[in-house]
Amino acid sequence: MKSILFSLLLFAGFACMAQSDRYTEAMKKNLALFGTAKTTADYQSLANSFERIGDAEKTQWLPYYYAGLSLCTAGWNDPKLDRDANSARINALCDKAEIIEKNSEICGLRNMSATQQMMVDPQTRWQTYGQQASAALASGLKMDPENPRLYYLQAEGIMNTPEAFGGGKAKAKPIFEKAIELFKKQQPKPLYPNWGQERAEEELAKCQ
Repeated sequence: MKSILFSLLLFAGFACMAQSDRYTEAMKKNLALFGTAKTTADYQSLANSFERIGDAEKTQWLPYYYAGLSLCTAGWNDPKLDRDANSARINALCDKAEIIEKNSEICGLRNMSATQQMMVDPQTRWQTYGQQASAALASGLKMDPENPRLYYLQAEGIMNTPEAFGGGKAKAKPIFEKAIELFKKQQPKPLYPNWGQERAEEELAKCQ
């Protein structure tokens, strides 16, 4: 009986390792494709692929995060994209991810999603989506005040806000600097988000 039990446990262990290996390889493959994606169709296809990984794994939030990040990237790059529909899908992916784990990275996605909707018509949408974007950042910073991507997103928002409304390059500069300082300290786990430093450095250069 002990021999049978040991064999079953050993088999279960190998099965879990195999599943973990498949997940890791699928994620690495998709992350490599993220670096070469160019068109809206590329990012939408990548989002679909990440979401399928998440649906198959059921205990991993990262696939849903990267699916949302793919759609966020499409939203920034394609001015013709229906940003309301795109953001609705991003938010649905955030909901899926947060069933598994609530964290500051997902708050960053929610910030970008709301910001994109606001930018459709800033004057009329600020009250709704501007507030949602700010609330998402505040929640993320409360969860992890050392997340450099949140400071980068905060600085971007301030830099693109008119000086008359409390924004501008001068106010954004120290926040970009803080983001870069934190980027240099971060040691993300494998597969975890590590984007943003290069972009933050480019934006800081505009503030000099």
